[in-house]
Amino acid sequence: MGIGDKIQNEAQHLGGKAKEATGDATNNEELRAEGQKDQVAADAKKVGENVKDAFKRD
Repeated sequence: MGIGDKIQNEAQHLGGKAKEATGDATNNEELRAEGQKDQVAADAKKVGENVKDAFKRD
């Protein structure tokens, strides 16, 4: 996983956390769900990159 990918994934994850928190604070379920979706997508990318890295090491 390149450093650029790591930064992008972490930015997406943190952005999702911020959206979720804002949705909670404003009682906006749509924004809250969008934030959760962003976090899941970032986590999935991270897992995929980790799998690719594991195969490159072998």
